[in-house]
Amino acid sequence: MMYWDGGSGWAWMAFMPLLWIALIGLVVWAVARLAQHPTSRRDDTGRGPAPGETPEEVLDHRFASGEIDPETYAEMRKQLAAHRPRPR
Repeated sequence: MMYWDGGSGWAWMAFMPLLWIALIGLVVWAVARLAQHPTSRRDDTGRGPAPGETPEEVLDHRFASGEIDPETYAEMRKQLAAHRPRPR
């Protein structure tokens, strides 16, 4: 004798397309999120430059985080100042 579940199989048949649509939507959202331009925000490590951040600001952040020592910071500041265009 074959087991019959009382006719609730139609509910699963109606639910499965909705499940697939939701799954495909989630995949499309994830791909779109990952494909955003990388300079539109700082990277997850916090080391990428923010939009509009000047070289001096990047250098200041590196010095403040301890990534570079005071001598390197001073030398790089001098180099940046030497190559900065003069206002007219």
